[in-house]
Amino acid sequence: MNTAEIPSDPALRWEWIKFQLRAKGTSLAKLAREQHVTGPALKNVKRTPYPRMERVIAKALGIAVQTLWPERWDANGNPNRQRPKRPEATSKHVMKNSAACDLGHRKTGTDK
Repeated sequence: MNTAEIPSDPALRWEWIKFQLRAKGTSLAKLAREQHVTGPALKNVKRTPYPRMERVIAKALGIAVQTLWPERWDANGNPNRQRPKRPEATSKHVMKNSAACDLGHRKTGTDK
């Protein structure tokens, strides 16, 4: 496949991706079923970075993810974005005082 023909415009690139998948005998729906995700979940890759699905589509096309989405990946194959709301990036102070965490003290009005 000639990678020079990959459109740089994201909207055209998405149509190109769908066409290439059909030419290879697969589709976005089939890839979604194989990955056990919903069709809309897979289609999220069109408008927002989704590394796992980007890799799946690129693998199905036989293209490196950096070639298919150069603005989303660096040259080393790492996602080119920050995910600040992920638990590993959240400070312990915020996690300690969230409603989902044990506060470490008794509630008022208990007998114990």
